[in-house]
Amino acid sequence: MRTVFLSLSVLIFILSGCNSKPDPYAIKKQSIGLLTDSTLVKDLDLSFLNDSITQFIGGDEFLGKSNIIKVYEKGTEKLLLELSPKEALDSLSTIQNVRVIDPRFKTIKGLNKNATFQIISSQYRVSSIQNTLRNLIVSVDEMNLYFTIEKTELPENLRYDLHKKIEAVSIPPKAKIKDFYIQWY
Repeated sequence: MRTVFLSLSVLIFILSGCNSKPDPYAIKKQSIGLLTDSTLVKDLDLSFLNDSITQFIGGDEFLGKSNIIKVYEKGTEKLLLELSPKEALDSLSTIQNVRVIDPRFKTIKGLNKNATFQIISSQYRVSSIQNTLRNLIVSVDEMNLYFTIEKTELPENLRYDLHKKIEAVSIPPKAKIKDFYIQWY
């Protein structure tokens, strides 16, 4: 009798653990919420059941410009994410790039759109820093993430030289993220 009770208790515990819902705002290496790196464009409505999806069709697929798919929260119409498919106007394409707009989306270590460079560099290893005209692009390869930081956040002597190599120690800890992306290859 005791063995049966123990077996049933273990079975109930295992089954109750299987019913936990995935966090709709969790950013992982291969997913963001219910959206994964293998989700097809035609199946996006399954990943965002409680949200509205709009798709801008530019018509320039021959020039390599992709269409942007925007995900809005139903009820508030707040913009959550911007998705870029690998192939424009192809419903069988997967998503290549996700721009995170809403700060509720965060990594398991708590990194979200409102983070500073100090939080990025203390939580993850910065893989590379690219110097562009107006922004820095900070990559974190271990999570397929990259961030832009406006050059106005940098000291004056680092803002204007495009050829200057910017090191992580040169970026002020309080420098704010301008844009937050996850990219799948």
